Parts: sequence; C-alpha cells; structure tokens
Amino acid sequence: MKTITVQSINDKSKSYQFVDNGEPMRGGVKDVYFSPDKKYVVAIFRDKLDFNQKERLQKITNYYLPQIQSKEAGDYYLNEVYRWPTDIVEYNGLIGIIVPIYNSKFFFKKGYETSDLIQGKEKNGKWFAGAKFRNPKFPLKVAKSELGDWLSYFQVCVNLTRGVKKMHAMGLAHSDLSYNNVLIDPVEKSACMIDLDGLVVPGMFPAEVIGTAEFIAPEVLASKHLDKNDPNRKLPNRLTDLHALPILIYMFLLHRHPLKGGKVHDLDTEKDDLLSMGEKALFIEHPTNAMNRPKLDQVSKWDLPWADVNKLPYTLTGPYLKALFDKVFIDGLHNPMQRPTAEEWEIGLLKTTDLMQKCYNSSCEQKWYVFDNTNLPKCPFCGTPHKGTLPILDLYYQFKDAVWKPENHRLMVYDNQYLFQWHINRNTTRNEKLSTEQKVPVGYFTFHNNKWVLVNQKMTSLRDVTEDKEIPIGSMVELTDGKKLLLSKEEGGRVVVITMANK
Repeated sequence: MKTITVQSINDKSKSYQFVDNGEPMRGGVKDVYFSPDKKYVVAIFRDKLDFNQKERLQKITNYYLPQIQSKEAGDYYLNEVYRWPTDIVEYNGLIGIIVPIYNSKFFFKKGYETSDLIQGKEKNGKWFAGAKFRNPKFPLKVAKSELGDWLSYFQVCVNLTRGVKKMHAMGLAHSDLSYNNVLIDPVEKSACMIDLDGLVVPGMFPAEVIGTAEFIAPEVLASKHLDKNDPNRKLPNRLTDLHALPILIYMFLLHRHPLKGGKVHDLDTEKDDLLSMGEKALFIEHPTNAMNRPKLDQVSKWDLPWADVNKLPYTLTGPYLKALFDKVFIDGLHNPMQRPTAEEWEIGLLKTTDLMQKCYNSSCEQKWYVFDNTNLPKCPFCGTPHKGTLPILDLYYQFKDAVWKPENHRLMVYDNQYLFQWHINRNTTRNEKLSTEQKVPVGYFTFHNNKWVLVNQKMTSLRDVTEDKEIPIGSMVELTDGKKLLLSKEEGGRVVVITMANK
C-alpha cells in the first residue's frame, strides 16, 4: 500500500494524494482510488485520452464548475444534486479527475432485508427503480428501512429534474442519464447525479456513448446504424435527456418501464429490443392503442403488483403528471420537440405533492397517495378509504381588478399540513433558489374539536372573505364548504376557495 501524490493540470500549484493498495475500484473506463482522508477520489482513465476528451474535462472543471459556484443555489447543486469533477490530474501519462466523495447517506446501511451482501455499497438508482427489490417475498428484497415511502420518491425526482434543468440552462446535456448514473436515498429524500465527466457541449464536444439501454431515445436507436457524420444520425443531446428523465421519474414512481410491454416485434431478442425502444416504441399505457400492454401471464411474479397497469395505472400519479407523461410518451415519443422541459417536470412534481393524502392504514407500504378527485377517495395501493371530511383548497390569482382566475393548482389538507409562502403568493416560486426565510411555514392545518382549521402563524393579511373579517397572527379560521380566504393582500397574493369532500 502506497500513497501517491499527483499534480493538477489546471493549476500547477495544487496537488492531490491517493492511496494505491493495488486493487482500485474499477468503473467502466476508470480506476478509482481514495484520498488518505477519504474526502475525494482520484479516478484515472485506463486509456489515453485524445485532445478533445482532455479539453472537455478542462471545460467541465475550469469553466462550468465556477459557473455553478458563482450562481444562486450553487451549494445546493454541488452538495446535494451533483458530484461534479473539481480538477484534472496526470499520473503515469494517464489523465485522472478529482471528484468529491459521495455523501454517506448514499451508501446502504443495511442493504438487503435478509443478508448484508450490499451493506456499505452505493445506493445506485437501479435498486429503487424496479419492482422486484421491493417485493416482500423476493429473496433479495431491499430492507424496508432503506425504501422510504411513496412521497419520498417525489422529492428524489425533483432533485433529478433540477439537476437536468441546471445543465440545460448552462448549455450542457447529460447524454447518459439512467438509474446507473444517479444515487438516491429515499429515506432522506435525496438524489445525486454522478459520472459527470462525459457531458455534451453542443457544437464542441459530442456524446461519446449513445446512452444506457433502457433510457436511449427512440430517434437515437432508430438511426444508430448510420455513420456518425451522416446528417440523419441522431446523437444524444438536450432532447434525448428529456426522454431519459421521465423514464426515471416513471420508474421511481411506478417501478416499471414505460415502453417495455407485451408486444413482440421480432423473435430475435436484440432486434426486438431495438424496435421496441426505437422505431416502434409505444407507451405501455397508451389510452387508445393497447398493443403494448404488459401481459400478466408473461411478467415475473416478483414484478407484481406494479406490472399490472390496470391495478396501478399511471393516472394514480395525479392530473399534472398524467398530462406530462402523455406529452412525453405519446406526443413526444417520436417527436422530440414535443417533450416537456425539466422545469415542467419539476413544477408538475411539486404541484402533485400538494395533492397528497396520508393513507389511514398504518401497514400500507406506500403511506401516501394522490387525491383522485372523487368524493370518496381511497388509497390505490392498499384500498383503504379516507376517513372523515377532506378539505380541498383551490388557488385563485387576481387577473385584473375584481377578476380572479383559477391557478390549476390545489392544496389537499391533512392533519399538520403546512401552508408556505409559495402557496399564499404566486410571486414566490417554489424552487432551489428559495431563501431560508421563505422555507418557513406561514400557517398550518389541523383537525381541532371535530373541525378543520387553519392556524395563522405568519400571514399579515389573512382574511376570511366570506365572513368579511381579518384573521390575525396566532388565531385560527374554520374551513367550511364554499368559504373563501384571502391569503395575502400583497401583489401576487392568492385567494383559496374551500370544498369539503368525503362528507
């Protein structure tokens, strides 16, 4: 075992150390060594890099990294969403990159329910995307303590959408977004993108790989037989990221693949894969074309109940995500320009979390579900009906004097649900740039003396419009059917209209 010192290529005054015990961790193209203090790794490419590859790494570490550091929410991106390479080094004529170590939450504490085989291994997205690793009867089920609940995966997906949104805003594309290149921790509701040394800089550094099998966009697969310089050949870019991202979202929320269904195009498996993910790709839940529905007598028993699209259809993700899934897997599947942006996914995911209800069954695996807009809601996962009345708050904004328009945004109430600045005023956007102050709740809902009430914690101009009276800070207002509340008098302030469901 020896400690080796290497020098930075970007800044000759900097050096790094790594410990070589003769057995590095081997990635696809790199050997990975830990620094003595385990704060970073030195990942050395096994093959010599050409001028372009070296140039790309210099751009990523020297130009794009400072761009993230200097902008708003830089800490959030670099500590939470990315493991961004920070420097380039040379060792024995080979190029290496310095990457900060993964946060400890991204390593399994327990691993499998019944063995410690993957204990201490990284929490690659693959463990959480499929159905079998969460099937209680599967011999290698991931421990319950590692899986989180259904709501956790929404925040995981929000982190991923923000990561893609930021890259695209900087003019970059990921090119190989898949469950292998993200680490997730559902318990802490975290997700982090890794292996960021192959980013695509349009017009400068094209993609070096076409992607990972299940995540490659149909147009890339359908043209992969063409020469790289053929103008009809489609290579990974921003629009192919916008195909891979929703596949990840769909898999993390529904634990099945949106295009892998029952339709066989060719008896040769390789050709069949090429057609079913490429030229002939068809959404398994297409509302008017059922040709690719999964055939339950052909799916693995470990993939149930998630593989059953009749029992757990994609519509259970709520109206906002259903519309986005339709847009990407129906309209945009073979028409890349139609695909929703990463920001649209972020907004859809966050609005959906406002529709969440707690399941009343304490042994429900998922714990949460999206309100289905019926008068007698029940959990789609375990079938438990909602108990008691259910207040629904529809948000309205002032279009012009005395004209209020619906926002297409509603907030479902449950006991100890919070109200935030971004609910009461449309000029506050719920994104990564929120200040600490903006993240503090301004009120909360509770079931008190058999009544639903909103307790005002910080709203300076909360007003009961129906009864024409102010609700001062520290007091509460009862939620009743048809009641209107003005949440804020400031510009952008909203009114909510209350509907009581499940009466």
